[in-house]
Amino acid sequence: MARPRELPDRARVVVIGGGVGGTSIAYHLAGLGESDVLLVDRDELTSGSTFHSAGLVGQLRSSVSLTTMMMYSVELYRSLDCGWIECGGIRLACTPEREEEVHRQVAWARTFGLPLELLSPDEAAARFPLMSTDGVRVASYLPTDGYLDPSMLTYALAEGARGGGVQISTHTRVTGIEVVDGRVRAVETEWGRVECEVCVIAGGMYAAELGRLAGVRVPIVPMAHEYLVTQPFRERAGRGPIQHLPTLRDPDHLIYFREEGGGLVMGGYERHSAPWSLDEHLVDRIPFDFNGQLLEEDWPRFEEIAEASKVRVPAMEDVKVTKLINGPEAFTPDNEFCLGETEVDGLFVAAGFCAHGLAGAGGIGKVMAEWIVAGEPQMDLWHMDIRRFGPQYRSPAYTLKRTKEVYETYYDLHYPGEERQAGRPLKVSSNYSWHEQHGAAFGEKSGWERVNWYEANAADGDEALRPRGWAGKHWSPAIGAEHRAARERAALFDESSFAKLEVVGPGAAEFLESLCDNRVARDVGRITYTQMLNSRGGIECDFTVTRLADDAFQIVTGTAFGQHDLTWIRRHAPTDGSVRVIDTTSRWACFALWGPLARDVLAPLTADALDFPYLSMREITVGDVPVRALRVTFAGELGWELYCQAEYGAGLWRALWESGQPHGLVAAGYRAIDSLRLEKGYRVWGADITPDESPHDAGLSFCVREDKDFLGAAALRERPVTKRLACIVLEDPRSVALGNEPVAVDGEVVGRVTSGGYGYTVEASIAYAYLPPQHAEPGTAVAIDVFGQWIGGRVSAEPLYDPAGERVKGVQTGGASLPTMG
Repeated sequence: MARPRELPDRARVVVIGGGVGGTSIAYHLAGLGESDVLLVDRDELTSGSTFHSAGLVGQLRSSVSLTTMMMYSVELYRSLDCGWIECGGIRLACTPEREEEVHRQVAWARTFGLPLELLSPDEAAARFPLMSTDGVRVASYLPTDGYLDPSMLTYALAEGARGGGVQISTHTRVTGIEVVDGRVRAVETEWGRVECEVCVIAGGMYAAELGRLAGVRVPIVPMAHEYLVTQPFRERAGRGPIQHLPTLRDPDHLIYFREEGGGLVMGGYERHSAPWSLDEHLVDRIPFDFNGQLLEEDWPRFEEIAEASKVRVPAMEDVKVTKLINGPEAFTPDNEFCLGETEVDGLFVAAGFCAHGLAGAGGIGKVMAEWIVAGEPQMDLWHMDIRRFGPQYRSPAYTLKRTKEVYETYYDLHYPGEERQAGRPLKVSSNYSWHEQHGAAFGEKSGWERVNWYEANAADGDEALRPRGWAGKHWSPAIGAEHRAARERAALFDESSFAKLEVVGPGAAEFLESLCDNRVARDVGRITYTQMLNSRGGIECDFTVTRLADDAFQIVTGTAFGQHDLTWIRRHAPTDGSVRVIDTTSRWACFALWGPLARDVLAPLTADALDFPYLSMREITVGDVPVRALRVTFAGELGWELYCQAEYGAGLWRALWESGQPHGLVAAGYRAIDSLRLEKGYRVWGADITPDESPHDAGLSFCVREDKDFLGAAALRERPVTKRLACIVLEDPRSVALGNEPVAVDGEVVGRVTSGGYGYTVEASIAYAYLPPQHAEPGTAVAIDVFGQWIGGRVSAEPLYDPAGERVKGVQTGGASLPTMG
C-alpha cells in the first residue's frame, strides 16, 4: 500500500486522472493563472491508457474545431521535451472512392494552411521505402505530422503544471464526489476530503465509473486495442541526422505504421472489436487493481490486421515481433471526444479519447482550461460536448451497440448522408408505421427515426439530376419530386423529432428577454425567430419562440440541439422558482404542411378561420384533433406546423393525408426540406451558424434588437465583422459542395463552405460560405474545390427563391408560376 498522502483541505479545481488528458488540463489551467489546482491519480502518472498509446499524431480531422485542436497540439509538442518527432505522415488510397477522399482532404487542408500534398505511389514509396505500391492509386503527405512518446509528454505537461503551482498527488484513489444542490462540493479520496468548486473527470477508461460517483452518466466503453512492435530489422543512417520514416496509414487495409528505432509499430482497427471488462448488464467494471497493466495477447483477433500488414509492407512476413500490445482504450458512441460540463454544476468531463488522445491532448487541455475559467467554451465544441448524448445513452446496451459500430468501421469511408445502423429503431414518431408502409427511407438523428424521403416518389423524380461523386451516394430522385411538390402543390412532413421546450412561470418573459437577441415577450400567439448568444457574441442557440400565455413560452429547435439548448437555458435560469424549463419533445407530434395549396388541404378539416398571419399561432381543431397551429415555415412556402398531443398524431396525419389527395399532396422527407431551405437561405445551427459566428456575420442582424440588453449584447456591439455568410451559385449544377470545401477568389483561398446542395426550383448547385466582407458582395467570382476540381461560381443576392417573401405570406394561393433565380 502506498504511503498516506497529505492533501490540501481545499482546492478550487480538482483534476482526477494523471494521464495525458489530465496533465494537459492542469498545465493549461496553470497557464491561465489558475494555481489553486490539485491533480490526483489512483496510481502513477500514465498508468491508465496513456502508457500504451501508439503515439501517432495526425492533424487533419473531420471538423474545424478538432483540426484546430490537433494543430495546436503539434505547436505545443514542438515546445516541450516530449520525444516529439515531426517525421510527416502518409495516407494511402487504394480504391477510386478513397482517392476521392484524399482529394477532398487536400482541399480541406488548404483552408487551414496545412501543407498537405498529393503523392504518386512511387513518391510515397520514396518516403517510406518499406512499402509496396501494389494497389495504391494515390497518397497524401503532411510533413508536419509525427509521433511522440506518451509518457514523456505526460511528464513534461506535469512538470509544466507544477511549475505553475499545481499540486500533483499520485496513489490517491477517488472514492466519492460530493454533490450538494446540483453542484459539486468536494472530492473524497482514500486520504481524505478535498473541498472544491470545480472537479474534472479526466480518468480515461475509468471516467464512467467516476461519473457514477456523482450520479452522472459518461457514455464510454473500454475497448481492447492492439498493435505490435517489431524487433529492429532495417538500417538507419549512421552519421548525421537520423532520417525518420513518416507515419503510414492504409485505411483500405485497416492498418497504420510508425517507426520504432530500427523496427516498426503496426496496428489497426479490426472488424471484430473486443469490449473489455463489462459485467452482465454491460456496465464497465474495471478491476480495482488494474493499473499500468496490459491485457493478454489476442493473436486470433489481430490476425486480419497482421495479414493486411504484409500486403503493404512485405518485410512484415519475416520480421520478428518483440511484443503484441493489447491495452484498453475508452471509445465513445460516435468516435468524438466527450468533453465539457455535466448536468452537475462544476463537474467537468474530458474522456473518450478514442485512441487519438495523444494527437489531441494539447488541444483538449487548452479548450477545457478555457471552458473552466470562462464558464463556457471559447470555440465551437458541440460535436464533442457531453450534452450531445441524449437520455438513451443511459442504457449500457445502446451505448455498446453504437460504440462497437464506430470502432469496427473506424477506417471505412463515411459518405455524407450515411446512416448508422446500430441500436435502431429506438425513438419513433406516432406515425412511424404509416411511414414504413409507404416506403420511407429512414435516417436517424439523436435516436429518432426520421424520413429522409419516400422511395415511392422516386418515379416522379429525375435520375439525371443525381449529383456527381459523394453527393450522389445517398441520394434518390424522390428528393427532387418531394421538393417540387412543396413548391407547386403541397407536401406533408413529419417533424415530430424536433425538440420542443417550454419555459413557464411568472419570471419566464423577463428571463427569455435577458437571453434572446430578438424581442420574444410579444403578444400571446406571436412567434419570434431569435438567437441566444454566448458571452463572446457568438450564436449559442437558434430557434423560434411562441408565446403561449402571459407566463408560458414554447421553443422549437433542431432535433440534435435539444439537449444543448435545454442545458444552456437551464444553466442561466433563476434559482428562485420563478422559471421552469421543461423538455416536452415526446409529448407533441408535429406535422408540417407547406405549399401553395396548403390552405386548400387544411380548410376542409377545420371550422376555425385560417386567416391568422405569418409568425402567429392559434389553437384550432383539425378533423377530430385539437391542434396548436403555427404559421411558420422552413421551406419558404405558405403553410403551418401543426402540433398535437402525441396520442393524436396518427389520426391527424391520416386526416391531412386524405384531405390532400385531391390536391396532389405528397408525403416528403428531410432531404427535401434541406434543399428547400437552401433556396430560401435559412440557416442551420451547427453548420452555417455556430458559437463562433455572430448574428452580424451570419446575415441575421434583423434579429438583433439594439434597444434591449441580453447576454452577449455588449460583446456583439464591440465585435468587428471580419467575415460574412455568402450565398454562392456554382456554374456546374451537378457539382455539389458538401461542406468544408475551400473557396478561392483570384486563386487565393479565402473561406470554406458551411453547407451546400442542389436547388430543384432554381436549378442550381448552391453553397454557403463565410468570406471576407469585401468578397461577400453579390457578383463576386469565386471557385470551390470539389474533389480536386475548381468549380467556378458567383456570390449571389439571397434568398435565391421568392426574395419578396410573397409565397411565405400566402399572397399566392394557387399554382402560380415559379420564381426564378434573380
